[in-house]
Amino acid sequence: MSVNAHAGAPADFGPLIAGATALGVPLTAQQLDRFARYRELLLAWNAHVNLTAITAPAEVVTRHFLDSLTCAAALPAAVREGGTALLDVGSGAGFPGLPLAIVFPNWHVTLLEATGKKVDFLAAVITALGLLNARALAGRAEEVAQRPGQRGAYDLVTARAVAALPTLLEYCCPFVGVGGRIVAPKKGDLATELASGARAAAMLGARLLDPVPVTLLSLDDGRVLLLARQERPCPPQYPRPQGAPTKRPLGG
Repeated sequence: MSVNAHAGAPADFGPLIAGATALGVPLTAQQLDRFARYRELLLAWNAHVNLTAITAPAEVVTRHFLDSLTCAAALPAAVREGGTALLDVGSGAGFPGLPLAIVFPNWHVTLLEATGKKVDFLAAVITALGLLNARALAGRAEEVAQRPGQRGAYDLVTARAVAALPTLLEYCCPFVGVGGRIVAPKKGDLATELASGARAAAMLGARLLDPVPVTLLSLDDGRVLLLARQERPCPPQYPRPQGAPTKRPLGG
C-alpha cells in the first residue's frame, strides 16, 4: 500500500498498520477509515452500553482491532482469498468478526450475540461502515445451532473470550462444516485447557490442531490462537441445552 493510503489515518494507528502488514493483510485507506469510525462508535456507545472495559483509544487499536486480525495468521490462503462463511460466536462488541469483515470484503460474516443491546450496536456499526458482507444475528449458540440452515453452515467459526475450550468447542463445532476450522484467540497457561479440549473435540467430531503463537511486538503477552478442524459432522445431541456446556463441560 502506498504511503498516501496511510496519510489520513489517526496517529495512534501505527501498530495496526504495521501489524496488519506483518500478518499479510495490508490495510487500504477505506479500511483504515472504517476502523477509525468503528472506534468512534465503540467508545460513544460504551458510555451507556457495557461493550468493553478497554477505553483507551490506543488500546482499542491493539487489544481489539489488531488482536482480531491475528486470526488471519491461522488461515490457509484458500480461506483468506475465498468467499469464506464466518460465524463469530459470542461476538460482543464485534471481536474478532467485525475487523475480519473489514479486512476480508469477500467473506460473509455473521456476528452471533445473545444480548440485545450489543446486537443493536453491531447492527449500527455494520450500517455506519457500509459493510455489505456482515450481519448481526441475535440468539444463543445452544439455540441457534438447532435452527434450519445453521448447522454445519460455516467454513470458519471464531470465538474470543467466550469460555474455556471444552465449552467453547461445544458452542462452535455444530456450526462448522466438515473440513472447516475453529479459531479461538486466548492467552495464559493453557495446558490443562488443551488436554480437556482435545477430549471434548473428539466427542464433537473435531480435532485440535497445533496452536499458533502470536508474535507481533505490540501484542507480546503470550497470546496464541487455538485451532480445531471439523473432521465429521458434529453429533446431533450437541450443543446441549443452555447451561449444560458450562456446568458440565465435555472432556473433563
